[in-house]
Amino acid sequence: MTDNKLKAIIIDDEKLARDLIRNYLKQFDTIEIIDECENGFEGIKSINKNNPDLVFLDIQMPKLNGFEMLELIEENNNIIFTTAYDQYALKAFDVNAIDYLLKPFSKERFNEAVNKVIGKINNTNDPLTKNSFPELLSTDEKLKRIVVKKNNKIVIISVDKIKYLKAEDDYVDIVTPDGSFLKQNRMKYYEEHLPDPFIRIHRSYIANLNEIKEISLLEKDNHIIILKSGEKLPVSKSGYRKLKEVIK
Repeated sequence: MTDNKLKAIIIDDEKLARDLIRNYLKQFDTIEIIDECENGFEGIKSINKNNPDLVFLDIQMPKLNGFEMLELIEENNNIIFTTAYDQYALKAFDVNAIDYLLKPFSKERFNEAVNKVIGKINNTNDPLTKNSFPELLSTDEKLKRIVVKKNNKIVIISVDKIKYLKAEDDYVDIVTPDGSFLKQNRMKYYEEHLPDPFIRIHRSYIANLNEIKEISLLEKDNHIIILKSGEKLPVSKSGYRKLKEVIK
């Protein structure tokens, strides 16, 4: 391998999909495939070890999906999503992917995506066309689990195990019966993507309604909620109005 070759990793649970990408890449003599992975855990290890220039990443995979993988990777690698599902296109744009290939994709469409990466690395991309995904629909997807990294271990938290979330500067503290876990994200994101019965009770708190034991009045217009675990959380005026609407 020459020093100026770009390093690529293919991450997809389907061997036929990996073989297709490998075949399409044969025409690019400036790109070398350094690894193939069939699930998200292998993908994280390979990216951290090899620091590739380009990653072809499937979204729907066992163990960890493509988006969960990216949340656990510190390096800003050039990502081209390859998936059979069109509903993730806008989310892919949010995580600054280079392109989004909808299976089955043609060789011409594949070449277009790869050339975007080469152009970006060589600083020759047209800024008006960079990250220009096809017009695809998106769905209002609710979270079923949250993936975090703690003490160099990957922890998958089912949302029904969460007692509450608390804002901590640029992080969110996710509190469960098994402990708390810091995740770099915004409270607004969880307010929009957590399913019922989660509710924003305060600027800094989102609570699981199933964990609430009682709502207590401290003083005029000043309330707290007491969880079944005994923990007490502040409730803002707007949060109290929301609680009254859902708790009859």
